[in-house]
Amino acid sequence: MAMPFFVPGDDPGASFPELLRRIGLQPAGPSAGGADIDVPHATTCIAMRYAEGVVMAGDRRATSGNLISHRSMEKVVQADRFSGVAIAGAAGPAMEMIKLFQLQLEHYEKVEGTSLSLEGKANQLSMMVRGNLPAAMQGMVVVPIFSGYDARRGTGRLWAYDVTGGRYEEQEYVATGSGSLHAGTVIKLAHRAQMTRDEAINLACRALWEAADADSATGGPDALRGIYPVVASITAEGWERVSDDDLASRFATMAADMRPRS
Repeated sequence: MAMPFFVPGDDPGASFPELLRRIGLQPAGPSAGGADIDVPHATTCIAMRYAEGVVMAGDRRATSGNLISHRSMEKVVQADRFSGVAIAGAAGPAMEMIKLFQLQLEHYEKVEGTSLSLEGKANQLSMMVRGNLPAAMQGMVVVPIFSGYDARRGTGRLWAYDVTGGRYEEQEYVATGSGSLHAGTVIKLAHRAQMTRDEAINLACRALWEAADADSATGGPDALRGIYPVVASITAEGWERVSDDDLASRFATMAADMRPRS
């Protein structure tokens, strides 16, 4: 395909989604009145602030009704060096939205010569969630969490979204998905603003453990298959994912601590 050209006043600028619309490559949404389909859904994700930045975490299970359709889905994804997205809802539209969001951030940086501010990234994701509203009205809801390290303020920041694209900055923690009530309660009771990275990771693991224990759509640690939640921190040094070996050790310790109580 030839490189598109635009006349002055019609240039889509640094918006990658707008560029796709201008050249006719914007994916068409589902038609109204379509048949109900049982699509895989992602479930519980959380994010919280700690002393040096933010920790994000999400379980790995995707369900289609009562069926476990995927056991190792990655719901927490790096958006760029200093931000990440966690998704709950219809898995297909959610993963497509994340890929488009990643391209948008890269496209903006190449066109403008500088990266978008963290709040600008949160606004851009809000527009994408709003664009999914027609699909959401048919059951394919996507509700992400966005978080990252704001170099201008020197702190981690968190945003939650609703299905209409409304974005809401949270001060301490945020949870989404079917197990969010259980995970959020665990964090609410133990969260402290000046937690260390190690303490925040342990709390995220405990929150997902309790969510999986109470919510069938949330997957817990699977030592047999070697499947553990996706957990990552974002600080002034950038995105850093916690290794599965590290998580295996943490969950083994957690299980040993809880066993005498059962």
